[in-house]
Amino acid sequence: MARSETGKQDAAQEPVRRNRPEAVGRTNTLAGQAFARAGFSDPTLVLRWADIVGPDVARVAEPYRLSEGPSGGILTLRAEPAASLFLQHQTRMLAERINAFLGRPAVAKLRFVSGALADRPEPRRLRPRLPDVAPGDPATAFAGSDNLKTALLNLARARRTGD
Repeated sequence: MARSETGKQDAAQEPVRRNRPEAVGRTNTLAGQAFARAGFSDPTLVLRWADIVGPDVARVAEPYRLSEGPSGGILTLRAEPAASLFLQHQTRMLAERINAFLGRPAVAKLRFVSGALADRPEPRRLRPRLPDVAPGDPATAFAGSDNLKTALLNLARARRTGD
């Protein structure tokens, strides 16, 4: 950090610290610049895309650029080649959902560009629920600490799935 002649740090360069998470485009200046170059002044449209349009559409399309046109905003979506035709039939519904999420009529038109989508990580799979412990299992009669009893019961459940 640069120091002024009085020896104090310049207030313009000191980062604002908060005790809560924020969107990546608001806190990281590089990410904010990347979103701004693509026309997204608010990164939540990109970051919450699956919540806005639903998982089916989010699987085949993603926002690419938002630009202002003479008749309103134009949102360019990168879509898989086979999905572009399908999505063109849902243009009005998609624009309404996006505008409802943003709270203003920001998107008047959708444009589709064919291309490969960014790789998304696989969703975490939950472990299958273990069966109940057999009534005659010795782990149920343990009279020690609660932590050890919980561990013994989990072991008994896992052992029962191997039967």
